[in-house]
Amino acid sequence: MSTENIKFAYWVPNVSGGLVVSNIEQRTSWDIDYNRKLAQIAEKAGFEYALSQIRFTAGYGAEFQHESVSFSHALLAATTKLKVIAAILPGPWNPVLAAKQLATIDLLTEGRIAVNIVSGWFRGEFTAIGEHWLDHDERYRRSKEFIEALKGIWTQDNFTYRGDFYRFSNYTLKPKPLQQPHPEIFQGGSSRAARDNAASVSDWYFTNGNTVEGIKAQVDDIRTKAAANNHQVKIGVNAFVIARDTEEEAKAVLAEIIAKANPEAVNAFGHEVKNAGAASPEKEGNWAKSTFEDLVQYNDGFKTNLIGTPQQIAERIVELKAVGVDLILSGFLHFQEEVAYFGEKVLPLVRELEAKKLAKAA
Repeated sequence: MSTENIKFAYWVPNVSGGLVVSNIEQRTSWDIDYNRKLAQIAEKAGFEYALSQIRFTAGYGAEFQHESVSFSHALLAATTKLKVIAAILPGPWNPVLAAKQLATIDLLTEGRIAVNIVSGWFRGEFTAIGEHWLDHDERYRRSKEFIEALKGIWTQDNFTYRGDFYRFSNYTLKPKPLQQPHPEIFQGGSSRAARDNAASVSDWYFTNGNTVEGIKAQVDDIRTKAAANNHQVKIGVNAFVIARDTEEEAKAVLAEIIAKANPEAVNAFGHEVKNAGAASPEKEGNWAKSTFEDLVQYNDGFKTNLIGTPQQIAERIVELKAVGVDLILSGFLHFQEEVAYFGEKVLPLVRELEAKKLAKAA
């Protein structure tokens, strides 16, 4: 088990509708005032990262969307330690635009910006904005070139690159980012192509929620391939957290979320993402095996089972760390109050359990 403390991130609700496709009350807002306060609460609670979402069109309960990079900058301006991961989509973004945007934000915020490269799962969104829709593995091949170009622009002068999707000739970006060697690069997915990308070019790999056994299999696969590539990658796992004083309360909240799910929106989302997953050659992309109940939370967050008392959740987090997880990417029903509760009740127990494990190992 890693000697480093496991890290915590939260999904930025810069998209309306919260993090579950349900008609249950969610005391969460997508507006900037709510999000500024949430970022400050999260920073105080001990969260190291926040991940802003990228969406261009409405659907599946998300009727309004703030653009991720500019929204991330606003959250950074409201905090002093939190690092914000801005999600961007190859296609609408060119690597040089992303590199320049993020380098500037990095300098303005003293090294607190990161990027999540989203290869794309929503064909209707690409069509709506006039972007060409590539086959599954081609989307990941483009993302790999995008990441290679970002790294080259950020670390080299006179950068030259000849790919199938991007080409550069003696390009020099000045000023370069403050972070060395470059801002952290995150990337998600569960398909073979996604994992191979992570094992060769990404700093971090995000996977959808899963059981401890399922996550271990992914971690072992990625780390083995990364070692063969002389590369290191850290692992982040999605989880929807329902922490309550009793297990019964937490389970009742989960039951109510699912009971009040919006069937039309969940099924439409499921149809779209299952098509995306099935498009991978091995038919194992994100959401490929997700049930209706799983899809009520966008990223299979219920599967990770961080649902119960603070003690139960802390113990499960340390189990995830033991199989190689470095970061928990969390969603909540009522973000501000639940992030504060997590920082007060859950995170200290995690640190206590980590310390005990390390002492025992020593």
